[in-house]
Amino acid sequence: MSILTGLIRTMRLKQWTKNVFIFAAVVFDSKIFAPGPFFRTPFGKSLLGFILLCLISSAIYIINDIADVEADRQHPKKKNRPIPSGQLPMAIAAGAAIAIGVFTIAAAFALNQTFGWIIVIYAVLNVAYSFKLKHVVIVDVLIIAAGFVLRVAAGVPLVQVARFSPWMYVCMALLALFLGFGKRRQELMLLKDGALNSRAILEEYSLTFIDGMMNVVMACTILAYSMYTFLAEGLPPNHSMMLTIPFVLYGIFRYLYLVHVRGEIAPPDEVALKDRPLQLGVALWGLSVIVILYVLPRAV
Repeated sequence: MSILTGLIRTMRLKQWTKNVFIFAAVVFDSKIFAPGPFFRTPFGKSLLGFILLCLISSAIYIINDIADVEADRQHPKKKNRPIPSGQLPMAIAAGAAIAIGVFTIAAAFALNQTFGWIIVIYAVLNVAYSFKLKHVVIVDVLIIAAGFVLRVAAGVPLVQVARFSPWMYVCMALLALFLGFGKRRQELMLLKDGALNSRAILEEYSLTFIDGMMNVVMACTILAYSMYTFLAEGLPPNHSMMLTIPFVLYGIFRYLYLVHVRGEIAPPDEVALKDRPLQLGVALWGLSVIVILYVLPRAV
């Protein structure tokens, strides 16, 4: 039971929330409520894709923990993870990662061939990140951003989009860069003098550099999303999607407030899971998108 608990912990089920971006295609292509047998509808296929994306992500988390086992043993928090602490033997962890990975890739190709190749690319890119690319300055954050873009792209072939705009890839990439630099900032703040003993790549970063990059990416994210709401094809012609911009502004500014004023040092995904005002802003943004894309057109 202890080993099974350790395996489940290593799969990091809380991190599955990152994979919700696969639903971007079905939401913004206005196909959430498309009729038909559930698992043949765009939403049903997206849900299956979400499950498979979660599984391949968990396999990669296991591989990442195996690759980082020595460094994690020197980390103030990561040393308590199942693999570095010895709760989960590395042989069992490796076997589970291979089994989950093989099953997920086979199921992904069975669901959709293009989706299957996206899953393969996602897996290869992240395995390369675990063993090599995480040690290359700037490239490490770019790979994190690429992972989020692939999450969005994974939903596209499952929906057979007609009105999904490429602007979404730009917005997702920029937002992911913002969160990626935020994660590096959190690591620097948390580890401080012991940072280099846990992850050598942190030697290449400083708070001044990261804060500068976050400011640049933040401005580009706001600009790109604003242009998306005004220029993207498939949105309401009255540009009502622009009404969602304030919620995006609030979410970004709220995160910066938590980091610079409240001294928040948790990773961005953990901040999103515990800060109620930030969650409310995201919920209101999602509700406004649904109303604008689904409710108002029917009312007219």
